[in-house]
Parts: sequence; structure tokens; C-alpha cells
Amino acid sequence: MENKNAMEIAKLAIQALDEKKAEDIRVIDISEVSVIADYFIIAGGTNKAQIQALCDNVLEKLGRAGYPEKQTEGYKTANWILMDFGDVIVHIFDKENRLLYDLERIWRDGTQIDVDTFKM
Repeated sequence: MENKNAMEIAKLAIQALDEKKAEDIRVIDISEVSVIADYFIIAGGTNKAQIQALCDNVLEKLGRAGYPEKQTEGYKTANWILMDFGDVIVHIFDKENRLLYDLERIWRDGTQIDVDTFKM
């Protein structure tokens, strides 16, 4: 069952990440394998300042659209920021931690979705 809010949140988050030049944005539909969310969005940043800027842009864009975050973790250290928007969870990693945690492998039972599906 398609969740319109989740689709809209994902679309806006991807736009926000794209605007700040996030690296290797991935979307995994986990709605069939988990109850925690419908989508995981995974993106990379090159340094602490960029990772925080990515996070700030996602929070601002989604907040303005009426989708405030439920929780944000990891902002201060900015090696892995997790933003919980309910049906959508956004992960922003530095290179080292993205390789270390490898969420794409852990959630391989989910369906990888082409990011272009969410772009205008």
C-alpha cells in the first residue's frame, strides 16, 4: 500500500540532499520488511560541515512543508546523522561510517528504488 505522505517526505528530503550535493543518495523501501518506516534514505557527505548542512537543509525543507522531525541524532559529531520523520528515516554518513555500517547490505531485503523516481 502506497503511503502518499511518505512519498512526499522522501521526495522533499531527496531534493534537500541533492541541493547540498549529497553523495550517492539511495532509497530503500522497507515497508514490506519492517514496521519502523516505509523508506530509508541514505546519503553521504564529505566532511562534518557538509553533513551538518545536509541535515539542516532536510530539516528546513521538510519543516516548511509541515513535516517536522520526530528526532535527530548524531548532529554534533556528524559522522552519522539519523533523522526520523516517522514513515521516512534519513541517514547521512561520512565515508568511513557509511562503509562500516553498510545499511544497504543490512536492509537488502527491502527494495532499492531509483532516486530519480522521487525527483521532479
